[in-house]
Amino acid sequence: MELKTPLYEEHVKAGGRIVDFAGWSLPVQYQTGIIKEHMAVRTSCGLFDVSHMGELHLHAAAGASGTPAQDSLNHLLANDYTGMEDGQSRYSPMCNEQGGVVDDLIVYRKSSEDYLIVVNAANKDKDFEWMRAHLLPGARIEDVSADWAQLALQGPKAEEILRRLTDADNIPEAYYTVKFDRTVAGIPAIIARTGYTGEDGFELYVAPAEAPKLWETLLETGKGDGLIPCGLGARDTLRLEAGMPLYGHEMNDEISPLEARLGIFVKMDKPEFIGKEALVSRGTPAVLRAGLVVTGRGIVRENEPVFSGDVTVGRTTSGTKGPFVNKPIAMALLGREYTEPGTKLEVEVRGRRIPVEVVKLPFYKRKK
Repeated sequence: MELKTPLYEEHVKAGGRIVDFAGWSLPVQYQTGIIKEHMAVRTSCGLFDVSHMGELHLHAAAGASGTPAQDSLNHLLANDYTGMEDGQSRYSPMCNEQGGVVDDLIVYRKSSEDYLIVVNAANKDKDFEWMRAHLLPGARIEDVSADWAQLALQGPKAEEILRRLTDADNIPEAYYTVKFDRTVAGIPAIIARTGYTGEDGFELYVAPAEAPKLWETLLETGKGDGLIPCGLGARDTLRLEAGMPLYGHEMNDEISPLEARLGIFVKMDKPEFIGKEALVSRGTPAVLRAGLVVTGRGIVRENEPVFSGDVTVGRTTSGTKGPFVNKPIAMALLGREYTEPGTKLEVEVRGRRIPVEVVKLPFYKRKK
């Protein structure tokens, strides 16, 4: 049985085309279409329902001594959480013992021993069981996904719209910061300055029963600024233009975070974390994630072979025509020697070779 977010009826009412995504009934697009939704986020603002994402609460057990929650984060995750401050957010891959990626996630710190962890919808149950099995003594974790709906307000006008509905003090100032126990339009909320579009914006966490009211209020408030609801299709094209990896595409249980070029989030100087020994033993990655721009005719999709002459040198992991950059783009896992920008390659699409060129990621970067 497919799951429905608290905003399902809002999507139907707005003419959303509903599809199954990781067991959830969600809009892939509205009548506006993916391109217009994508362009709204790049030029003004878009509103996404991301209530299908999973939320986990990590904290110290009652009476525990030391810092078991923080220590557990450092044990479970490749990034370093030692210097994290209250109100900060931090992204990290979570590795298995072989150095592959269990999932990638965001940690929001409320206090030194109180964290909200947001994980991918398709991996929520897997992540919860993995983390619970590998916690250090004195730490506790609960699946609190049912307690939260999540709305993503994304685009250059996001802050302007949000300021009409909450006090300036409630708005996180820096990217990857968060304010707990605030209100938006009088609704209790967690306000995070994070997103998955390559734009400035916010992710708003509210009680499920309050989500429809906040959805409608945001759309009405931002109507004059061009704010429109956006679906999964635009979410995917936006993250691809921004060069952001997607679990199950650019990384999985076999692909390491170093191969996915997430090394900046892998702190090998930490004393230990699950997967560190495997990453050391695997050595310099022979395969790396790379960006491709189509220089011939055609559009490249995922899981298509990449050639240098007659030699297969990798496979694509995601691909589309980028609406804002206005050209066909793709990401691929390629042999290391073929990842230098300017390298000319070909992708085979339905038996036909399409010329591509390796480029530095991201394809799109917003102006600060």
